[in-house]
Amino acid sequence: MPKTPDPFHDFVAELFAPMGTVSIRRMFGGAGVFRDGLMFALLGDDTVYLKTDARLRVDLEAEGSAPFLWTKPSTGEVIDMGYVSLPSSAMDDPDEASQWARRALSVAKAKAAAKPVTKRKG
Repeated sequence: MPKTPDPFHDFVAELFAPMGTVSIRRMFGGAGVFRDGLMFALLGDDTVYLKTDARLRVDLEAEGSAPFLWTKPSTGEVIDMGYVSLPSSAMDDPDEASQWARRALSVAKAKAAAKPVTKRKG
């Protein structure tokens, strides 16, 4: 049975249109936002969270953004997933949103490049 369209996903795709085509895939009750095969944003509870490094995180938090925190059900441990919300001012401005998203995509690319290459078992 096909999934019903999600209006928030459509909104996010339009919001990030200035940076080119993005794809959105449902996962774990939320969704991931991808460009060039890399996930650079996470959607949860109608909020956009961007992948961050230390520098981007500081810049986002200076704009009033908050981290995405996940609570592990089995232990109650709160885990910072390394994503921080898109500033509220960017939610109405595709150019601003895409500027932030390009920075998050750069973080995703840098993190992917830093991962060691592993051999797949054939």
